[in-house]
Amino acid sequence: MAPISKFNAKKLAFFSSNLLRWNTEKNDRKMPWKGEKDPYKIWLSEIILQQTRVEQGLAYYNRFINQFPTVQALAAANETIVFKLWEGLGYYTRCKNLIATAKIITNDFGGNFPATYDGIIALKGIGPYTAAAIASFAFNLPHAVVDGNVYRVLSRFFGIETPIDSLEGKKQYALLANELLPVKTPGIYNQALMDFGAVVCKPQLPLCSNCALSKECKALLGNKVNLLPVKEKFIVKKTRWFNYVILEYKGGVYVRKRGPNDIWENLYEFVLFESDAATPLEEIIAGNTIKRMLGKQQLTATSISDIYKQPLTHQTICGQFITIQLTTKPSITGYQIIDKTELLNLPFPKFINNYLKDKNVSLSLF
Repeated sequence: MAPISKFNAKKLAFFSSNLLRWNTEKNDRKMPWKGEKDPYKIWLSEIILQQTRVEQGLAYYNRFINQFPTVQALAAANETIVFKLWEGLGYYTRCKNLIATAKIITNDFGGNFPATYDGIIALKGIGPYTAAAIASFAFNLPHAVVDGNVYRVLSRFFGIETPIDSLEGKKQYALLANELLPVKTPGIYNQALMDFGAVVCKPQLPLCSNCALSKECKALLGNKVNLLPVKEKFIVKKTRWFNYVILEYKGGVYVRKRGPNDIWENLYEFVLFESDAATPLEEIIAGNTIKRMLGKQQLTATSISDIYKQPLTHQTICGQFITIQLTTKPSITGYQIIDKTELLNLPFPKFINNYLKDKNVSLSLF
C-alpha cells in the first residue's frame, strides 16, 4: 500500500479548505437529521440510510420519530409493530439489531448512548461508519466517516486506484480520511464530505464543471472520473423459487413468522414450498409434501398468480401465489391460522406485499 505521506500537505489543505468553503457557501442539502445532536436520532437515521436512498429513508425516519420519539419508546414497543413500520425498507437484520440495541441502551445504559467511539461501536448492528457518524455528530469526537460518497470523492480527487472493497483499500481510505479530518470540527467536515459526494461528485453525471475541487482533481485532470473508484469484487446472484400456497378456511388464512439464518427474518409469509425452478401447479398440489400437510381432503386451486420477482443483493426471488380453499381445518406445524383482516397488521416482505397490493387487499381481501 502506498503511504499516505505521498499526498503533500498543500494538496491535503486544498481539499479540506475548499470542501469547507463549499459547505458554507453552496451546500443547501436539506435533511431533518443534519445538525442533530441527539445520538438516538443520528443512530436511527444512519441505520435507516444503510443500503437505502435518502428520498426513501426520509419518510421512514419521520414515521419512526413520530411513533418512537425516544430510544426508551422504541425499546418498549411491540416488535411486530416495529417490523411493520420498517416494512418495505428491506435488509431486515437492521431492524432486528435496532430493536436489540434500543433495549441494551435502555436497560444497560439508563437510556443514554455511550459517549465514546469504542462504547458506540460495541453496540449490536453498529460498524465503524455508523460509530464514527454518531461519535462526530453527537459528541464532536474526531472520527472520520467513510461511506460510499466518501470513497468516491477521495478516490477521484487523489487518483486512488486501490479497490475500495479490498482490505488494503479500506485501510488506505480510512487513514487518508482521518488525516484530512479537522480535529475541532469533525462533525461539520464529515457531513460536508458526504453531502459533496451526494450532490456534486455523484456516481453518474458528476458536476465537474461546477466543482470546488476540480482544479486539483486527479480523476478529472487524467480523464478517469468514470473509472473511479475501483471495485474488485463482483456479486454472482442465485435464483430461488418461492411457491406460496394461500390456504383459506372459513375466513382465515395460514401464516408463519420466518426464522433466523435466511432472508426476511421475523417477517410473515404464507405456506411456502421452495423449489429449484418454476413448478407447475399440478405438481405443487399433487406433491407429497402438501398431501402430508393437508391429508386426504380434496384440493381445488381457486386462483393462481402471475410470476413475481424481487431482486436482492445476492439473490433473486421468483415465485407465484396459489390460493386453495379448504373444506376441513388441518393442523399445520409451524403455521397459525388468522383472520384475513389481520393480514394488514403483519409485516410481510416486499415480495408478498406486491402480491397483496395487486389483489387490493386493503379494500377486498382475496
